[in-house]
Amino acid sequence: MPLDQHADPFEERLGDALRRAGDGFETEGHTLVDGGAARGRRRLFRRRAAMLGGVAGIALVAVGGAVLLPGAGGGSGKQSVAAERSGEPEVRDDDGKVSGAQLVERLKDLLPEGRLSGESARGTGAEEGPYARVVYDDGEGASAVQLALGRVDPDSEQARQLTACPDKAAVRYDSCTESTRPDGSRLMLFQGYEYPDRRVDTRHWYAQLVDPEGFEVSVMEWNAEAQKDAPVTRAEPPLSVAALRAIVTEPQWREVVDAIPEDEAEDGDRQPSSTEKPRTGPVDAPTVDGLAIRKTLLGLLPEGVRTVEEGNQESDFAHVVLDDGKGRSLVQINVQPGMADLADSLFDADAETLPDGTKVATRQEPGEKGGEGVVRWTVDTLRTDGLRVVISAFNSGAQHTAATRETPALTVAQLKEIATSGTWRTIG
Repeated sequence: MPLDQHADPFEERLGDALRRAGDGFETEGHTLVDGGAARGRRRLFRRRAAMLGGVAGIALVAVGGAVLLPGAGGGSGKQSVAAERSGEPEVRDDDGKVSGAQLVERLKDLLPEGRLSGESARGTGAEEGPYARVVYDDGEGASAVQLALGRVDPDSEQARQLTACPDKAAVRYDSCTESTRPDGSRLMLFQGYEYPDRRVDTRHWYAQLVDPEGFEVSVMEWNAEAQKDAPVTRAEPPLSVAALRAIVTEPQWREVVDAIPEDEAEDGDRQPSSTEKPRTGPVDAPTVDGLAIRKTLLGLLPEGVRTVEEGNQESDFAHVVLDDGKGRSLVQINVQPGMADLADSLFDADAETLPDGTKVATRQEPGEKGGEGVVRWTVDTLRTDGLRVVISAFNSGAQHTAATRETPALTVAQLKEIATSGTWRTIG
């Protein structure tokens, strides 16, 4: 899958992970600063994106694919009118050991009493992976509810990111909790919005579970009949956080994951069954500790700016909020090893090349997360050894809040000096 240069760390990891569907890989902006986790997980992203069908949308994360997916091809029988109109997969009873028809019935059995329509599903034999979706109406308004299952290396960075709450400096949401269950599985419960700028008040709530053996399941819902491009039907999605938790932790999903055929096609892409110890191998590219990135960034900041907030992901990404007396200014940075093979897709012919071979691209553009008057200044660099450092600064303390100042606290020249510092070669 080609690397998307517009991604949000949350959107990308949720996109990959949670939504696994489509519109998330068409992220916003031009950089991985807003986006961070793509790096060397290109194979895994490609595989996982296919699980829900391909191109519509997750921007997991805001996680999402227009509820969602383009349909899986093949099969006999007629699709419903709704399925034909939406391009979602028809419900079949012959597409796996656990068929799409069986999977959608299992989901329906776990929902409270109400009217059900708009069914679509894929069974465990479908190349894109098992998935079920219904439109559920408890009498207060119709809502899309979606289930997806798969496998992931439980010790990988991807697995950790699937169940890690996003940074509020980058993503607007109302509530997010992480927990580890008695069996060692990790659970995240998220209540947020489909659109970062809330141009439409579509709410997106979901539960994501990854167990110690690599089994994963996500259950998502919206306060509309589709993830995108559908009118809001109610103030909030119908299922409570407790109800989402109950569905996502159902023991029966293990049987479904175990029924997914092993993929032997690409060494390194194959995911273990829930009863098999995962292979060791190059599923993850090298990563850089997020705390080390943040500490290094702090040491490279110019004099005269005060740090009023700071944070980082477990790997690759960190941010600080600065204030030089003229207002708050968010600064985000990604440090990504192993990106040399993507030089041509990341940098065009107009990119500057420094004497040591480092490629440098700069951009000054409007923000894309809905904050009024927000601008983003970015410096993207790639060294000859494949180390990519991307840094962005904003004229607001968060991308989705209104501008607090005319320009970011750091100039483009200062951003370039930070991004090209030799100090980045020493961390890892």
